[in-house]
Amino acid sequence: MTTTFKYYFLIGLAFSLVKVNHAVGQNSDVMKNSQTTKTTMKVWTQDEANVKATIEHFLKVAGNYDLDAMEKMMASNANVGIARLQDGKWISETMLFTDYVEAAKGKTNRPYYEPVRNYTIHVSDGHLAFVKADAVLHAFGVPLLHNIDYFTLIKENEVWKFINISFTSTRIPEAERIYDPIVFSKSYAQAWCSQNPDFVALFYIENGSLNINNGNASVGRTAIAKDAKAFMDAFPDDMIVAFDSLVKTSKGTEFHWTLTGTTTGLNGTGKKVNISGFELWQLDDKGLIKESKGTFDAEEYSRQIKYGSDN
Repeated sequence: MTTTFKYYFLIGLAFSLVKVNHAVGQNSDVMKNSQTTKTTMKVWTQDEANVKATIEHFLKVAGNYDLDAMEKMMASNANVGIARLQDGKWISETMLFTDYVEAAKGKTNRPYYEPVRNYTIHVSDGHLAFVKADAVLHAFGVPLLHNIDYFTLIKENEVWKFINISFTSTRIPEAERIYDPIVFSKSYAQAWCSQNPDFVALFYIENGSLNINNGNASVGRTAIAKDAKAFMDAFPDDMIVAFDSLVKTSKGTEFHWTLTGTTTGLNGTGKKVNISGFELWQLDDKGLIKESKGTFDAEEYSRQIKYGSDN
């Protein structure tokens, strides 16, 4: 295993050493799904917009360690390069993407979320794309690394594929590692899209609890992962949980979400579902979930499973 990937696999461990300030609701009672850092406003061409969407999808599946999805986005012999600052010295490394996959298989990984603050995109004659993305890698709402990502893509059969992924990486200073509740919420939603129920459970404290529609509470990460798996199994191909907003109330913090997907799992009906709801959170002093009470319209959910969201 390369030193680069040891570094990333240990990101989650570093989180346990981070002292964070819980800031839910300090700035606004309602925090909607918008970038917490300003992004450059730009009108993209169709090719530029497609390239940007491809990169954002890649960063999402990479944060979920969905190796199969990542491989499908690569051109033949795609490679990875990294230059990172460690102990005052820059260390560089290159490898084939296939080597990255082999290094990642079987390892204990933790989810991360890497929003891009600014894009520079150049498309050459509609066939090659060169992208610089200024991004910050977060673990459970805490910024850990400042990455400048460089992507080279080629259009194959009208689909953009990665030829090269390279980046420089520097650690965020300890004083700037401040918990962001919006980023935590987006990360949590991303984990629900991962088909890895253990990733969802990691957003809870060890003995945290999840209660869905006033049913029996699932206590502990193993039980919470089992609840998450039930939804993932029902929507194995295309389940998306989107973060809508956070609302601070006297009872706690409401995480509002919308789930979309197709019921293609075991005994599925093949119908499309589009349902919204919220979780009422109690958080600990590090911003992890102590208790979640989920609420959605179960009758409407059952109706859509039978007839579809369009009927």
